[in-house]
Amino acid sequence: MQKADLITQNIVLNHGDIETKRAEIKRYFNLTFDAYESLFSCLREDQAYYERPCSLRHPLIFYFGHTATFFTNKLVLAKLLPQRINPKIESLCAIGVDEMSWDDLNEAHYNWPSVNEVREYRQQLREAVNHLIDTVSFSLPIDWKSPLWPVMMGIEHERIHLETSSVLIRQLDLKYVQASELFPVCPQRGSAPLTNRLLPVEPGRVVIDHQDPAQYYGWDNEYGFHQAEVAGFNAAEFLVSNGEYLAFVEAGGYQTAEFWDEEGDRWRQFSPVKHPSFWVEKTENNQQAWYLRCMTEEIPMPWNWPVEVNYLEAAAFCRWKAKLTGKPIRLPSEDEYLRLREQTQALDFYDRANINLQQYASSVPVDQCEMNGFYDVVGNVWQWTMTPIHPFEGFKVHPLYDDFTTPTFDNKHNIFKGGSWISTGNEINGHSRYAFRRHFFQHAGFRYIESTAEVKTEYASYETDLDVAQACEFYYGENHFGVGNFAKSYAQLAIDFAKQDRDLSARTALSVLEVGCSVGRGCFELATYFDQVLGLDFSARFINVANRLQQTGSVLYTLPIEGEIMDFKEQTLEEHNLDHGVARCRFMQQDPSNLKPIFSGYDMLVAMNVIERLYETQKFIQDIAHRLNPGGLLMLGSTYDWNSSFTTQANWLGGYKDSQSGENVTTLETLQALLAKEFEQLAPPQDIPLVQPLNARCFSHQLSQVTLWKKK
Repeated sequence: MQKADLITQNIVLNHGDIETKRAEIKRYFNLTFDAYESLFSCLREDQAYYERPCSLRHPLIFYFGHTATFFTNKLVLAKLLPQRINPKIESLCAIGVDEMSWDDLNEAHYNWPSVNEVREYRQQLREAVNHLIDTVSFSLPIDWKSPLWPVMMGIEHERIHLETSSVLIRQLDLKYVQASELFPVCPQRGSAPLTNRLLPVEPGRVVIDHQDPAQYYGWDNEYGFHQAEVAGFNAAEFLVSNGEYLAFVEAGGYQTAEFWDEEGDRWRQFSPVKHPSFWVEKTENNQQAWYLRCMTEEIPMPWNWPVEVNYLEAAAFCRWKAKLTGKPIRLPSEDEYLRLREQTQALDFYDRANINLQQYASSVPVDQCEMNGFYDVVGNVWQWTMTPIHPFEGFKVHPLYDDFTTPTFDNKHNIFKGGSWISTGNEINGHSRYAFRRHFFQHAGFRYIESTAEVKTEYASYETDLDVAQACEFYYGENHFGVGNFAKSYAQLAIDFAKQDRDLSARTALSVLEVGCSVGRGCFELATYFDQVLGLDFSARFINVANRLQQTGSVLYTLPIEGEIMDFKEQTLEEHNLDHGVARCRFMQQDPSNLKPIFSGYDMLVAMNVIERLYETQKFIQDIAHRLNPGGLLMLGSTYDWNSSFTTQANWLGGYKDSQSGENVTTLETLQALLAKEFEQLAPPQDIPLVQPLNARCFSHQLSQVTLWKKK
């Protein structure tokens, strides 16, 4: 690969001709795949793949396999790949990217594949995607419903990890990395600018009206409508340089609690270093010397490069600067950044910016890339804002990737803007909105502003997604038509079975796994008896609610009454007498059709109304036995409502006629056949009724047939 191949253009998706567009996307895919693998050439030896660069991240072998796994998962879900390529690698490398409460970062749980195994897997995936691009039928524009949208999703996802993996490589011990001609470090280093003037930004209106289909690929949080009137403010001419930030370090900024908010002060006390994470302090000739860790080497501190810090450090610097100057210095909001970008017409300066790997694999001096009076409005490093990520009006979740943004709508992930030297693809298309936890660091710095305008830093946490709201009401809302709460009913049935079973009643510290736990009510009910409860669900949106209930005891959501009229609701664990066992519960996002090997050793497994929503149902059933301890119990419930939109007919367990005999095949008969070798059926099937409200006057009434099994 040549360095020029790293510099890419975004693919226009809303016009062109079919075969030209097919060729463009194929080239973009292969260049992306090559660029990602080229990044890993910066690792000196295979052992580097298995080192933990950061305690909050998996080793790099996970990320090397993760982007290919993502492709497989999305294309299987979209029914564009007929089957998985390597279920073992795909179960290990699917989930665990961000520091979410459902991620499992216990390395003792993982038997990582070899580097060569992952390389071979990546090659198999590459061939499969190239074949798909060559043969799939599609039309223009390429929108959310297009068969090429999940292909673009996989490409842009890998481009995100091109950047985040470069941060992890930057955190590895130097003995594990090596320089690469593809990723050169800027040689221009010197003193910081003597002053960082505050220049005026005129007031104006920010308007975003971004809808599907659009010109370029976009993530869900980019779409919708937003407008704001932005008051005038003064903004720093340059990004804050290492030299400007040094004054804060030398003034004792990391030792002075008053410059940090409550969250920042906790981080300040926890962090062992009292300076930016990529700064390295050495002693040379009995004198202090500062160095900067770049991706593959340490260099004498380039004081005129932008400082790279997390949000908490950036905000603390601004408070110090405000006290020092007597001016209302702070970070900008997202809207204020957009107003600055509009005034400077910064998007017209991409060709000269340090972005898209078109200059260096490092920062460059802050006074190098001028854009109508300001410098680095785009490029060099990302710029923190005060704004937590939040949805625009009309926000919708893409059904293939419901956990890209929704888990971050928690007022704990702040937006940064502008892109860095390694930002490519969607990251630089002008509409992108990326957010990280405030204590995380990327290739990110900041620009401060002077303004007395208030900034909104808390957004309502009402669940407005209809699927989530209906699940909240179904599991925690009122009972209807004399039918009891479904989760309470099936959890009590599971508890009764466990109490009656001689093997389980004699055991201590009983553990139960619920697959398809939705928003967690069943798990909280099971925790009234079981000592350890783990809930798994495919949807991050549902897991997010379960975790919020566990952490705060309540959830807010809106439910349609009729048309656009909404009811605002709150549910608490306390009112359902479920607040005492929350500490026994854990919730994690997982794909039930391809569970990780670590999910084993349980005394009972509960899966209610799950099998009829899986894309590989038979695999799930055949995989159950080794999840349970000897003598463990299995409780399955299903409405047998098979639907080809969830499960292709070839994977239905029942509800069809046998092609050879012409006889009806029922789900119960198939379950009995699949489980007979390793399980004994303990009781006749029984029905549990359920009523699910869709709005104030529309309900779904179903019966879930429950079967109980004991592992032989």
